[in-house]
Amino acid sequence: MTGEVNGVALAVFALFFLAVTVLGFLAARWRRTGGEHTLDEWGLGGRSFGTWITWFLLGGDVYTAYTFVAVPAAIYAAGAAGFFAVPYTILVYPLIFTFLPRLWSVSHRHGYVTTADFVRGRFGSKGLSLAVAFTGILATMPYIALQLVGIQAVLDVMGVGGGENTHWFVKDLPLLIAFGVLAAYTYSSGLRAPAMIAFVKDTLVYVVITVAIIYIPIRLGGFDEVFAKAGEKFTSAGAGGLVTAPAGQWTYATLALGSAMAMFMYPHSVTATLSSGSREVVRRSTTVMPLYTLMLGLLALLGFMAIAAGVKVTNGQLAIPQLFEDMFPDWFAGVAFAAIGIGALVPAAIMSIAAANLFTRNIYKDFIKPDATAEQETKVSKLVSLLVKVGALVFVLTMDKTVAINFQLLGGIWILQTFPALVGGLFTRWFHRWALLTGWAAGMVYGTAAAYGIASPTQKHFGGNAKEIPGIGETGYLGLTAFVLNVVVTVVLTWALRALKAPEGIDETRPEDYTADARDALPTDREGLRPGDSPAASLS
Repeated sequence: MTGEVNGVALAVFALFFLAVTVLGFLAARWRRTGGEHTLDEWGLGGRSFGTWITWFLLGGDVYTAYTFVAVPAAIYAAGAAGFFAVPYTILVYPLIFTFLPRLWSVSHRHGYVTTADFVRGRFGSKGLSLAVAFTGILATMPYIALQLVGIQAVLDVMGVGGGENTHWFVKDLPLLIAFGVLAAYTYSSGLRAPAMIAFVKDTLVYVVITVAIIYIPIRLGGFDEVFAKAGEKFTSAGAGGLVTAPAGQWTYATLALGSAMAMFMYPHSVTATLSSGSREVVRRSTTVMPLYTLMLGLLALLGFMAIAAGVKVTNGQLAIPQLFEDMFPDWFAGVAFAAIGIGALVPAAIMSIAAANLFTRNIYKDFIKPDATAEQETKVSKLVSLLVKVGALVFVLTMDKTVAINFQLLGGIWILQTFPALVGGLFTRWFHRWALLTGWAAGMVYGTAAAYGIASPTQKHFGGNAKEIPGIGETGYLGLTAFVLNVVVTVVLTWALRALKAPEGIDETRPEDYTADARDALPTDREGLRPGDSPAASLS
């Protein structure tokens, strides 16, 4: 890193950034279905997206700038252990193919906008719904921050913002501009903006990865040379390697499984799913999603290429942007940086919308203003989406970047604790609402406390997400251990509460709701009303 501005790369980056900004604002009128002052319209794109739009949107919010930067960076630093992201994205697709169509169907029937909406309707519990909403917002915040970290990494490599002695405002001005643009078009266009931009983002990503996986190895002497140099580095360092060591296999396997279970618990993943136009759209788009895993496997190899290219950085998150800077012609480096930067804008927009919808539907409407109109809900959600992004920006500008990464890892532990209520609720009503709430609390407390006690060479607390599994003695993913505790507490308490005949709450769903398609019935709101019905109609 020379600190000098790469003018050509910056110009190409700015050109693509300007293009997606225009697309973001134009999206306000794209595929408009009516009822623009509703969360269905602003927050879910009118629930009208087809297979390819849904596929791009899901890929846009699951494969983020953080994925682009952090997965190969993990392999650059730790070797094969960083490849856990590849098997977990393989495991996740059969899982989501099983439960996402059911979630879409019941949400379409009852007008659910969030996972917490479904939990409230299924178990008749505002407390459990609040827990799910709170967890979703809490886990999403550091995830948004990491998207801004990805943009900042690209700007740093391009030399934008000056050196370390530059005034903070000048140094962070490019990031502030990117944030302002993101906030403006998300407020204006809602989910349609990231849906439209996702086409550009994913096209750029596929082009860059295809070129990188062919061009960079040729420059480095072939894949034999790449793997040989990576192997030499890890052998001399005495850590990591091209193959996961036996001591790390439990951690690798449990992290892959736990991450697969957690991925589609995040609010932004569900928001993208619920924007689909039909149940079959969800099923078709999930069958095509493994194409992204192929891309991810190739992307991960960039970590070994960075080693072979002799990339030296003090912050591992800069390894891949620096690799592009060193290996590509300036103009194509700009294309690669644009792929990362736009790869941050798409998920950040979806995440802020999803978090805002959780607050509006499950905190504001349930506890603050139960009689809020659809227009009031939309206004609140728009404002909260801005506040969420401001919070993420403050997080990035005021805290060490490693803290943001550690809190995102903690977010995975947290969001996994909503799995029993959401996925369990889609298939059975056996779990008791109070047992689910207690199990959630047990998993959250244990996971957070255990993560607090993990130290690393640079962090006294929250230094990792793996710890010895009680009763087994092997080191494993902390989130999965907390999840097992959650399930045990939930099952035991459900038996006890059912034996005591504790009140279970009202289930407003029916068995046929979970297999309904768009053509089967018009969607209803949370009071069971279909569009055009008056409140009196529900009493007839």
